[in-house]
This record gives sequence, structure tokens and C-alpha cells, in this order.
Amino acid sequence: MTAHAGLTLEAWTELSLAEQLGNVGSEVGRAIAAKAQRREARFEGALERALELFDLTLADDRWAGPRRREIARSREVTCDFLVGDNEYGSTAESLDAYFRFFALTARSNA
Repeated sequence: MTAHAGLTLEAWTELSLAEQLGNVGSEVGRAIAAKAQRREARFEGALERALELFDLTLADDRWAGPRRREIARSREVTCDFLVGDNEYGSTAESLDAYFRFFALTARSNA
């Protein structure tokens, strides 16, 4: 069972990269907020949904090469911040800024 009921790779690949990463960013933002509020169940759910969307984005054949590497690195940095030792020195603000770009781009192209 997926965290996003009814979401398929086929449907996900109909979205642009900006739309995909904007949606990932929404879940990352929810995870960050839940972690800050010490709401463990909400945090775990948002993290699970974010990772599912990251994985669907990585499975999209359109993003081969450098794009896929950037997506994989953003997944790694996000996990490092949320559940790792934050070796990259990320902040909630830096992750928000990264993903906000994609959300604003998707919105302006809609």
C-alpha cells in the first residue's frame, strides 16, 4: 500500500519536474513542521509520503543523467536533515527555499 492512495507512476509521470518536486517539497515541509512540533506520527507519515514521491520522481525515465543525480542528492540531503546527523548542515529554511522554487515554477507554468 502506498502513502498516496491511487497514485501510480503513470499518473506521476504526467507532471512536470517542477510539479513533482513542488509536491515533494510540500511533504518535506509537513515533515519539518511535525518534527519541530514533536508530533511523531505526523512526522513519520509526512516523511513516508515525501520519500514515496522522491522515489516516484527518481523512477521517471525523463529525468536520466544530471537531473536524476540532483533528485537523488536532494533526497539524501532531506533524509540527512530529517533523520540523519545533518552532515550537510541543512536548515529548515534552506530546504524550504530549494523546494519553494519548484512550487513557484509549477504554479507560474499552470
